[in-house]
Amino acid sequence: MSKVPHRLYLSEQDLPGQYYNIRADMKTKPAPLIHPGTREPLGEEELAPIFCREVIRQELNNDDPYIDIPEPVQEYYRTFRPSPLCRAYHLERALDTPAKIYYKFEGNNTSGSHKLTSAAAQVYYAKQQGVTELTTETGAGQWGTAVAMSCAYFGLDLTVFMVQGSYDQKPFRKHVMETYGAKVIPSPSAETQIGRKIREEYPDTAGSLGCAISEAVEKSVSGSNCRYVLGSVLNHVLLHQSVIGLEAKKAMERIGEYPDIVIGCAGGGSNLGGLMAPFMQDKLKGLKSPYFIAVEPASCPTLTRGRFLYDFCDTGCVTPLAQMYTLGSHFIPSANHAGGLRFHGMSPVLSRLYADGVLDKAIAVEQTPVFEAAVAFAKAETILPAPESAHAIYAAIEEALKCKESGQAKTILFGLSGTGYFDLNAYAQYSDKTMRDHVPTDEELEASFARIPQ
Repeated sequence: MSKVPHRLYLSEQDLPGQYYNIRADMKTKPAPLIHPGTREPLGEEELAPIFCREVIRQELNNDDPYIDIPEPVQEYYRTFRPSPLCRAYHLERALDTPAKIYYKFEGNNTSGSHKLTSAAAQVYYAKQQGVTELTTETGAGQWGTAVAMSCAYFGLDLTVFMVQGSYDQKPFRKHVMETYGAKVIPSPSAETQIGRKIREEYPDTAGSLGCAISEAVEKSVSGSNCRYVLGSVLNHVLLHQSVIGLEAKKAMERIGEYPDIVIGCAGGGSNLGGLMAPFMQDKLKGLKSPYFIAVEPASCPTLTRGRFLYDFCDTGCVTPLAQMYTLGSHFIPSANHAGGLRFHGMSPVLSRLYADGVLDKAIAVEQTPVFEAAVAFAKAETILPAPESAHAIYAAIEEALKCKESGQAKTILFGLSGTGYFDLNAYAQYSDKTMRDHVPTDEELEASFARIPQ
């Protein structure tokens, strides 16, 4: 029997004391956020009405490779971190592959995902600044739950704008957030000026993360002691999520392993960016050459069919402009079950790495084969994965089958970023064979591209 356990748990003493800032080692830095009117780079004062000051300093910091994690945040982390590194022995056996498959499991907390890692930090920084109320958006509900948990822990009020499609598909997510004291509003709503405008323009819309971001930002800037917290995309979120990769790397070192391939689902980029960060550091420094794969839904193919341009991060066009791969901020994806991946843009960090060819590959997959992979994984490994995470599982299985064909015993690492226990409607549709796949046409994308600011 192998000496490598099915699940390797690090101790509390192994919890990273610093975040890793991948931008410090990037040869070409991500372009700055710019003002939509002046097109000038934004500094701390311009961003202060939206974000907390410490978050802004981290967002703008391209130089320091390591940033200390405050002790109160580490203390909260100890309730759910370090998360386990797992060897997928049973999946390997089912696939009859010589590949070694590892996954970093982030579902061991009530949010069911990796999102709590950044939520804890952002809420703490708000508390330290004296902020009393926060707003945010959520797609599938994991991020909203994570912020609600953190606000309950640190003692802040919270309003969550939840994408209407996910709000309808996953009503129990709302109840979990409310259990932690959050107010949950389906987006687009009638409670904000932007929400009313979007509802008027798209009366039958199921919403999008871009819509929900617009509403959350509008509410945050209208309050005297209110700020906005973001669950993905921007630099500071990927910084916090580097804890995932730092833990994974330490665990793999402990068993004498290193990944040949690193895979993550990609919506806004926080999960993949966090998992790959320390391994990407090795690649940027010429120490190792892991192969990185981003997996996105075919219904929202940001990296695979988007354009690398400056664009708004929200549908209401109230946020700064970010240079990223984008489908256009007015693109509203179909209401499929990959709720947390339905964002029109991609992290500027991942976008820059992909444009430079350092993030090696991006693929877009329809949801039916994604759920086929999810069910195969669940049967083998006993965990019901979130639809978002199942995108990474799909690619891991594909790579493992390539190893079977070639006879190469590669080491594969992927991020199991969340659990799927609130996604049973989706699993029911897959089982009933009523699941439908939607892929946007070129005409749909061109209409959205045409509205990107020039």
